[in-house]
Amino acid sequence: MNIELLTGQSDQHIHWLSPTCGIHQQMLNAWQALCSAATANGFELVIASGFRNFDRQLSIWNRKFVGELVVKDSLNECIDMLKLNDEQRIKAILTYSALPGASRHHWGTDIDVYAPNLLANEQQLQLEPWEYKKNGPFDKLSQWLKINAKAFGFYFPYDKFRGGIAEEPWHLSYFPLANKYQQQLTAALLATTLMDIELQGKETVVAQLDSIFSTYVTNIGHPDNG
Repeated sequence: MNIELLTGQSDQHIHWLSPTCGIHQQMLNAWQALCSAATANGFELVIASGFRNFDRQLSIWNRKFVGELVVKDSLNECIDMLKLNDEQRIKAILTYSALPGASRHHWGTDIDVYAPNLLANEQQLQLEPWEYKKNGPFDKLSQWLKINAKAFGFYFPYDKFRGGIAEEPWHLSYFPLANKYQQQLTAALLATTLMDIELQGKETVVAQLDSIFSTYVTNIGHPDNG
């Protein structure tokens, strides 16, 4: 078990596609094959977010907790974090953002994707569910991926809301690697990782970590049965 890899504290397993976008080295061939197939079907498949290290995830968490970054609910409505208690803030953040150390983006196996050639002129990516639904710019891409991604080893871990993380139709995971890392990551390992960091809401997070882990970390879909 490589604890640093599991928790985003190492990038030695990452192949950098650009200075800011990386994926797992062992996922590169599958990703390139998926891109080629997408291109043949008219989709310019691009990664909006790939590998994300621990420090970046921690910064996102802390800034969302104190209201410096926008936090939205599953209905895409902005939440006033300053009106919530710590427990409510934690649940609000976890709807779309992982706890530092528990993000699947740490592994380099999980990516957020879109197709810029499907956007209208001047239209900007929002990475919001409506973009991938009927009449959204990425509806056709979403439908194509649902049919074809599995053949290349990819699936949607957040294909629907299961009481934890909201549906994320842009989030692809490379199952052969991600499943292995998922099985190695435990609540106890995560607790150790969080022990000495400055995490907003840390006391409440640690007290509820087992529940957070079961609701927001392991509560995901599977390529064979959703």
